Amino acid sequence: MGADTQKESIIIAIKQKIRLLNVIAAFIVVTLLAVIFRYLYKPAGDVLSFLPDISITLVITFVVFLTIISFYMWSVVARQIISTIEKYRNRIDQILSITKDLREEKYADILLNKIMEYSLSITRSDSGSILLLENNNLVFKAVKGERSTELLSKIIPQGQGIAGWVAQRGTPLRIADVRKDERFNEDIDAITRNQTKSALCVPLIIQSGVIGVIELLNGKGNFYSQRDEEIITYLADQAAISFTRARFYEDQKNYEMYITDILLDAIDYHIPEKKEHSKRVAIYSNIMAKAINMSEENRKRLYFACLLHDVGFLKIQNKDFSKREYIERHPVIGSEMISQINFYADIAPFILYHHERYDGFGYPEKLIGEAIPLEARIISIADAFDVMLSTISYKAPIDFDSAIEELKMNAGTQFDFRLVEEFVNNITPEQIPRISSF
Repeated sequence: MGADTQKESIIIAIKQKIRLLNVIAAFIVVTLLAVIFRYLYKPAGDVLSFLPDISITLVITFVVFLTIISFYMWSVVARQIISTIEKYRNRIDQILSITKDLREEKYADILLNKIMEYSLSITRSDSGSILLLENNNLVFKAVKGERSTELLSKIIPQGQGIAGWVAQRGTPLRIADVRKDERFNEDIDAITRNQTKSALCVPLIIQSGVIGVIELLNGKGNFYSQRDEEIITYLADQAAISFTRARFYEDQKNYEMYITDILLDAIDYHIPEKKEHSKRVAIYSNIMAKAINMSEENRKRLYFACLLHDVGFLKIQNKDFSKREYIERHPVIGSEMISQINFYADIAPFILYHHERYDGFGYPEKLIGEAIPLEARIISIADAFDVMLSTISYKAPIDFDSAIEELKMNAGTQFDFRLVEEFVNNITPEQIPRISSF
């Protein structure tokens, strides 16, 4: 029996019991009224004299018996109602939990596999796949089941097979016996060497239209119910929204990396002697970030701040590089440039304050100690360390040990002494990247 038929039979059984209980309750009330009027109210007793002369004890015993039966039946009905409500509440909780998990996933490939796993679990299917539309063709992007990995990246023309039919029309399709359906494409079974018996296929739809389909094969008992279709359709709607969001997030991250590379190339071209400087600062900063157990998300932000900490130099002419007033303006300029870009906005303060000193004699705002953002304090140490080892400044470069001693000497004045300690305890000469000479 399918889940939808079972649900309907439960509801019918409950309704029948409730109707029977209503009849019993009505009978009890009428019987009690008849007894009362028959024996206690004389005018009515004359009217009801045709009723047999039954003892009140027998009547009351019968009424009590019916009342007990009624209470028992009510308890049975109540348990059935509670059980049914609990069952559907659990299903709703499961769907809400799945929806939350899908919405929180940022990466499209992981998201597709999660959608596939949840769909198989809910319907207890043997196998399944998610196909996405690319250039009017359906491409297998996520697959589960025996030998199903051979389907990955294979293409199905839109309109061909069950999946193609669903993608073209944008409506779910539930088939009990695919062998009797002309839309079934046996080529897929030939690849996986499986025998498909039943199928459920639903479209992934966003506002602009169909973007793909979820196809499930051989559900529990080789049967898909109306309830299966409704739940997977709801899941598909949530999955489509989540997938679109995840793909947008990945596109944004790709765009962010692309813009970062452009800016780095521009800095290296504008100031050739600083070539690769920002990347080395990022390496040294990461050593400190790991040492203090900085979260992965904050380390990513620190990484981009390191790469772009000198971006303000792009708006300073080469002839002004030696003028202190211009040099001290580059953190402010860089921060103003970066803060205008949404995905860089949160790293702007790290760029703005990376030349502050721990003792308050830095620039541009002369912040003191913990008032300087942690990331800016880290960049300050990494920046100075790389400058000491390279030909970036007007001073001659010094060796590794001398640079370490210089950091220790300035710990607590120019630099955060705790971060200096973490850095010198974790940096080794082998971790120093090769520095190009100009």
